[in-house]
This record gives sequence, C-alpha cells and structure tokens, in this order.
Amino acid sequence: MIIIQETVISDDIADNFFVCNLEACKGACCVEGDLGAPLEEPELKILEQEYANIKPFLTDAGRAAIEAQGLYIKDWEGDFSTTTIDDKECAYALYDERGILKCGIEQAYLAGATTFKKPISCHLYPIRITKYDGFDALNYDRWGICNPACAFGGTLGVKVYQFLKDPLIRKYGEGWYGELVREIENPTPFKK
Repeated sequence: MIIIQETVISDDIADNFFVCNLEACKGACCVEGDLGAPLEEPELKILEQEYANIKPFLTDAGRAAIEAQGLYIKDWEGDFSTTTIDDKECAYALYDERGILKCGIEQAYLAGATTFKKPISCHLYPIRITKYDGFDALNYDRWGICNPACAFGGTLGVKVYQFLKDPLIRKYGEGWYGELVREIENPTPFKK
C-alpha cells in the first residue's frame, strides 16, 4: 500500500503490467458489465453543458438511448453512470471501421468540439477509485477481458501507473504523480 496525500494506492498499481490492446479486446470494456461508465458528480454538469457538441459524434442508437433515458443514470446505490444501449454498450461508444469500440466523447474532444476528454473513470481504467471520508482508495481492477492488455504491458515492460500517467495527472496533478513515481521507484525506508 502506498499513501500519497489523501490517496491510498494499491501495490498492484505499481507491480502489475498493463497497456490497452484494442486490437485484441476490441474495446470490450465499453460493452461488458452491469452499468455504463461511472461518473463523478462534476461530470454530470459537464455532460449537460457539452452534450450538444458531443451528440454529432454518437451513433443513432446512442442518441436514441440518451433521449429515452437521459444523459446519465443513477443506479440502485445512488451512483451515476453513463447511459447504455439495451443494458449493454455505453451510449457514448461507437465502432470504428475495424470493429473497435471508441468513445464518442473522446472523438469529439480529438476533433476540437469539446474540452471534455471523457469520463475520468474510463481514462483511468483499470484503476477504480473508491471514495471514503477524507481519502480516495485506488485499486487495480482485474477483468478477464483485459488479459491481452496485461500481456502487452508485460511485453513492453510498462506498469499500470506508467500507462496511466496522463489520467493520473489529470485527476490528482503533476506533483501527486511525481510523489507516486518517487515512492514506487525509490521507496522511503520504514522508520522506527
């Protein structure tokens, strides 16, 4: 376990290899699971403000699901997530010409139509954040559909925290990320 500021980070994030391999998984994380992507409360307002800019980048089925269910849903635990199409793929996802699912929000961002890159939960995957009073717990979410990403990361020698440098900085800042890297690569010896 690593403690940086108000975060508790699982050692798995430092020890395990991971690099998304979309050629192998085809973006299955946008389809599999019980719900859409987890959303943080500030992201709800962003979706409300930016949806008109994102909408042209979505599929007809995605737009129809959003029109019927709303920009996001609230689950049985009171948490928010993206809308899904028939309880399967995220309404914001779309297939490219190779059959790989991509994020329509991110496509809008890459085209300069919005400043919202994508939900932080998607950007940070396979890290999942659990919020507690006073701190965030960052855990590595193991999922069979990501086995090709683990193998690819191992081949390239890239650990989870290295692969997720940009989203970790987006979420917690450069200073926090620098502390994380120092703690992983040059741990502070335990003092009695």
